[in-house]
Amino acid sequence: MVRPDLIIFDCDGVLVDSEVLSCRCLSQVLAKYGIDLGVGQALDLFLGRSLTAVLEHYAALGRSIPAQFPAELSTEVRNAFVSALCPIEGVNAVLEGLQIPHCVASSSDVDRVSFSLSLTGLASHFDRRLYTAQMVERGKPAPDLFLYAAEMMQADPRRTLVIEDSISGVAAAKAAGMTAWGFVGGSHYQSRDGKAILLAAGADRVFERMADFWAG
Repeated sequence: MVRPDLIIFDCDGVLVDSEVLSCRCLSQVLAKYGIDLGVGQALDLFLGRSLTAVLEHYAALGRSIPAQFPAELSTEVRNAFVSALCPIEGVNAVLEGLQIPHCVASSSDVDRVSFSLSLTGLASHFDRRLYTAQMVERGKPAPDLFLYAAEMMQADPRRTLVIEDSISGVAAAKAAGMTAWGFVGGSHYQSRDGKAILLAAGADRVFERMADFWAG
């Protein structure tokens, strides 16, 4: 594509290698309520989705989730991140070299995104340009979040590039009329064919290493 006017980065699985950690936490907290959800199942069902999507999924199945669930999950995730969260290899170099406006648009809440970026030393690359599912009516795979981010950044969606690691994120970007590049370098794709998955979802390109960000 022609160099974009704006690059929107997803956070989890694109900037920070968090997907396996967060899905493991989700599995552990749900187990307290008698809900069996393996980490692989969590990735299949909720990769790139918001907490609201989790609650709606179980509500549709008639499974009641206690009111304290979000707070318990948040605590588990923060503890796991402090212990083991790392930036995606090579992403800092990509961000340091960017001469194009860029921001984050994530299904996670803004506190978690800020915490993740601060913990991994990436926060300075984005300042307050953080947009989350809390800020729009519908989360990914709806286009709302990406359209909102483009509006806030005063960019044309047709000249916006989105970097995503999930089916729902790629679908949201394409629904917004944006170019979508799939990234499959996160640990959650070690045992699955991420390239096939994201190309099937509509990604315009899929790459595995941040060192290859502008290649091809």
